[in-house]
Amino acid sequence: MTADALLPGLAARARAVAHARTPACPCGAAGTLADRPDGTVVRHADTVAKAHAPDADPAELARRLAAAAHLPDVFLPPLGPGPADLHGRLVTFWPYGVPVDPDDPDAAPWEAAAALLARLHRAPAPVPLPAMRGPAKAARAVARLRALGPVPAAAPVLRAWAALPPWARAEAPMPDRAALCHGDLHLGQLVRLPGGSWRLIDVDDLGVGVPAWDLARPAAWYACGLLPGEEWGRFLASYRAAGGPAVPGDGDPWAVLDVPARALTVQTAARVIARAAADGRPPDEVEQSVIDACARMAAVPPRAAHTSTD
Repeated sequence: MTADALLPGLAARARAVAHARTPACPCGAAGTLADRPDGTVVRHADTVAKAHAPDADPAELARRLAAAAHLPDVFLPPLGPGPADLHGRLVTFWPYGVPVDPDDPDAAPWEAAAALLARLHRAPAPVPLPAMRGPAKAARAVARLRALGPVPAAAPVLRAWAALPPWARAEAPMPDRAALCHGDLHLGQLVRLPGGSWRLIDVDDLGVGVPAWDLARPAAWYACGLLPGEEWGRFLASYRAAGGPAVPGDGDPWAVLDVPARALTVQTAARVIARAAADGRPPDEVEQSVIDACARMAAVPPRAAHTSTD
């Protein structure tokens, strides 16, 4: 199914659900919030419709939706009983929440994100869930990098990837499958509700696994010099204050963060190299800083430690 056919059908579904929720809907044109191969998102008034990736598993997605519905203090709750079908694509419906403003980094809700993660990691799984998909997403990014063929910038990235333990490369089961994990945490996965509180969105990678993975992206940004130390400190302190189990309550957190942060750094580097290659240009300064971090990582073995403080 082409994107040209998907978008009108998704907009019609969003409009129908919005009108069912609010008969006095202040109608306007549906807006496309995202249109990527792994997900297309359309908004109509206060309702959002998402077409998930073509290979999304309906049973796994249904379980992830059920888990989100059971955790309304963590996730934006889904609308409806489960995924619908639209020309072979699974579609879910959600209330609209205001996303983080990318043009106002000083207002980034690091404390709220950390508190939500701590709450998620401490919650028992309300339904049986598959493994969270963080390592699998990193492995796919590396596979796409390898598919480019010989690329000079790729060598340190692939060396850093090869040094990771098998579970971080999705080649073996995760050593910790007790904690609920988001699987793809970044600031784009938070929305603000009308009352001002924040919630997580995107259940596609939700599952059980190593909770440190959810802290790994901000940890990696900090280690690469892309996130100021003050903001990283706020995030980590808030996670600890909320009783998050992924890291020790005090002291050095890197014994458990090192491997996941390395994996997220490799994933990011693989993606930026592929993006630069597609654009026919060399990596820019920010992209090169992530590649350089992989070169430094490749020279120092990952730290061996427990993956959870439980």
